[in-house]
Amino acid sequence: MFHYEVSLLGRRTSPLTYESGETIEPGRVVNVPLKGKSVSAAILRKVKKPSFPTLPIEEISPLRFADYQLRTARFVAEYYRCEVGEALGLFEPFSVNRKKAVHSFTSPEISLTPPQRNALEDLRALRSALLFAPTGSGKTEIYMELFSDMLEKGKSVVFLMPEISLTPQMEKRLKVHFGETVAIWHSKLTKKRRTETLDAIREGRVRIVAGPRSALFLPLEEIGLIVVDEEHDDSYKAHNRPRYHARDLALYMGKVLGADVVLGSATPSVVSFAKHPVVRIAEPYIKTKKRYIFEKGGCRLTPTMIEAIREHREMGGQALVFLPTRANFKYLYCENCGYTVECPFCSVGMSLHRHKRVVQCHYCGYAEKIPAACPKCGSIIRSDRIGTAEVVERLKELFPDIRVQQFDRDTITTATRLQKALEKFSKKETDVLVGTQMLAKGHDYADITLAIVLGLDYILALPDYRARERAQSLFVQIAGRAGRAREATVIVQTNQPEFFGEYIGNYEKFLREELDFRQGLYPPSMHLCRLLFASKEEARGMGEVQRIKEAIERFDRVEIVGAGKAPIEKIAGKFRFNILLRSAERSDLLRVVKAVDDGTFEVDMDPVDFA
Repeated sequence: MFHYEVSLLGRRTSPLTYESGETIEPGRVVNVPLKGKSVSAAILRKVKKPSFPTLPIEEISPLRFADYQLRTARFVAEYYRCEVGEALGLFEPFSVNRKKAVHSFTSPEISLTPPQRNALEDLRALRSALLFAPTGSGKTEIYMELFSDMLEKGKSVVFLMPEISLTPQMEKRLKVHFGETVAIWHSKLTKKRRTETLDAIREGRVRIVAGPRSALFLPLEEIGLIVVDEEHDDSYKAHNRPRYHARDLALYMGKVLGADVVLGSATPSVVSFAKHPVVRIAEPYIKTKKRYIFEKGGCRLTPTMIEAIREHREMGGQALVFLPTRANFKYLYCENCGYTVECPFCSVGMSLHRHKRVVQCHYCGYAEKIPAACPKCGSIIRSDRIGTAEVVERLKELFPDIRVQQFDRDTITTATRLQKALEKFSKKETDVLVGTQMLAKGHDYADITLAIVLGLDYILALPDYRARERAQSLFVQIAGRAGRAREATVIVQTNQPEFFGEYIGNYEKFLREELDFRQGLYPPSMHLCRLLFASKEEARGMGEVQRIKEAIERFDRVEIVGAGKAPIEKIAGKFRFNILLRSAERSDLLRVVKAVDDGTFEVDMDPVDFA
């Protein structure tokens, strides 16, 4: 009888010991009994017979985690502070019985400009690099040449994108060049499609996998290249355990696999710009004239914007309207007494969803009827800023025949809806797209001649050291959707036009100045870690924070930046607290966190959200 240490997949449980009469290799997926149920687990290693009785392994699956998956999972568990089983739960295992598919590949014809060709040659000479290229400069064509390189060598490719909003358009482009060797992977796949796609990957019929961060964990053989497009995007960071960052994990896996890694963006993160060799394309493929108009204000449609929409429609152009918030409004408040309609379980304002006739919390999902008047003083209750739904309603009132599409997570809830919305816009069956950050995700349409950007000052005012970077990046990304093939106008509503105007056409200047600003305070020169506490009892939660804070203070080389209530003090009935740590060395942060981690808090290494 042999004994094995196993990790329960996706579970916050330490490794357990089970027995079997079979010899089982590390990484093999098995079923084991746990509290009367059969659960999936992975073999970590063979161990000596323990002093306590053990239960038998019930079934040995024909699936196995590869060595690089086991190694990466152990890194995730150590660095992001979770159990190995939670980390392995991210991955899809390989099939043990797979017959290797035989491939013949003919490189497709892809026409590149001289700047694209130069960038391609520079990337071929580097194991990891940042492709810093403006919107419309043809990053995708460069990626596809690199894909061809890999397929000719018998290697596979992982192509990461920040949101499923990139996949319908990208799938068409990839399949034109690479046919059925391409698979698209995202969370909105049906169960049937998901199974079919996994089977095709495990059988070796798929050589290129494209999708958001979860695509990094698929059982793809012989990975030779990982591309992280729009690498600056925060959606690469997981907000639940394990709180990994897919961009950073791609770089780690590249080293483990000996694979090339390319990060790409028109607005690269300050951290990536500082840490990696930069391959630069200075100008877009088609240079068009772009006019910028700055208007003071918060988040409202103005007569200038309305007139611009009318003019561009008459000229046959299409328009984008960007807002930083979905639903009708971010908050409802009383002008008389200042009361804000807040969620009773979370210390945040609730958003108005007029078509549902409710106000709803975007944190816990709680909803209630729209109040007719202020619950506190009985006065008229108002909104403090416009949202996507109200812009759509307003445009339909002003232009009865306008074809307008709301483009946010409230309306684009499935991959099918996304595809239909983008197809309608591509065929010019939609005049105006009104949406949130989803609009900034790499959509490429030649007839967008007007981009309207509202509410940037709200992002600029966020209590976040990256607020300037986030606002500047969104401005450049939204503006970059317009003027791909025709002259365009960009209208920006802001009370700080000098900040945005100074860096038009020179994002590199912004990055260099931001690096100077952060020196000695924030990444990349310093490293951050956030400890998250939650408790139904406020006093108890504060006591835990104080206890851990005092334990950390006994260590050197790690600074406590702040400790106390989180900016959003309550979510789903639990009081929330943070301790923010800073150090010049990641190893010191990990040493201290590991020493004080007693399971009373969660760890967020390299945080991107401070709410």
